[in-house]
Amino acid sequence: MESIEHRTVNVNGINMHIAEKGQGPVILFIHGFPELWYSWRHQIIALASQGYRAVAPDLRGFGDTDAPPSITSYTCFHVVGDLIALLDAVAPDQDKVFVVGHDWGARIAWYLCLFRPDRVKALVNMSVVFEPRNPKGKPLDSLRAIYGNDYYKCRFQEPGEIEAEFAQLGTATVLKEFLTIRNPGPLILPKGKGFGHPPGAPIVLPSWLSEEDINYYASKFEKTGFTGGVNYYRDLDLNWELTAPWTGAQIKVPVKFIAGDLDLSFNTVGTKDYIHKGGFKRDVPLLEEVIVLENVGHFLQSEKPDVISKHIYDFFQKF
Repeated sequence: MESIEHRTVNVNGINMHIAEKGQGPVILFIHGFPELWYSWRHQIIALASQGYRAVAPDLRGFGDTDAPPSITSYTCFHVVGDLIALLDAVAPDQDKVFVVGHDWGARIAWYLCLFRPDRVKALVNMSVVFEPRNPKGKPLDSLRAIYGNDYYKCRFQEPGEIEAEFAQLGTATVLKEFLTIRNPGPLILPKGKGFGHPPGAPIVLPSWLSEEDINYYASKFEKTGFTGGVNYYRDLDLNWELTAPWTGAQIKVPVKFIAGDLDLSFNTVGTKDYIHKGGFKRDVPLLEEVIVLENVGHFLQSEKPDVISKHIYDFFQKF
């Protein structure tokens, strides 16, 4: 792989690891769970070769970035605060930057645009649509009502519980299970049943995900564990409480949204209606394009790297 530069930047007292390459307007790439800067390796190289400066951090709790011990240190405000401090450190001369998000990174990117639209030129977001705050109830209550207690976001809530189950399965196996998901239905993790496969059953990797890739991810998650990443889910209700002032607020930056038709996030209850019946455009008035890739799963930037890189390039060229 072409050389990508790595360094550590201190943001808000946290040592944040970033990968970067290229010169020019900054594109901030925000990863999801269970991922790292590495999820953007193809896009970093592609966009750097086309006149951009790609910057991809490991978010707090992930990879080579510090992982604060407190569950409540992983709210949307902490994470967006890290990213604002990162931009101030790496691109002090750029008032606004381009942003690309996926999965939890997409959720963080929506928050970034909600809180600091003055810092974002345009956004390409993937897999997770904007979710306007529902003042009537907490997210976890509604998730339990729709999907039951074994839904993965609900299973993640009890501190230490899912980590113990993941430890039994083994880090590499857990990563393979997540990164090869192609079932568009909800991810259900019954207690003690893992991902529903017999223990030791081989997991066949797709052509776009190598053992080398798994080994890189596993080397980092072995070191930090899954707790930091899972803590983002543990703060879902806290985020809901803290973002009360933004009830009804719109996203006021230009947006392109991309999802795979086999993506479990794209197939969650109500999402397609929200996209196709006007809700998405109402809440994100500068939504310019919605792209749905056929026969593509959740980790679309790895599965279709060239397609995604081109979509990013084509959209950002307009600005």
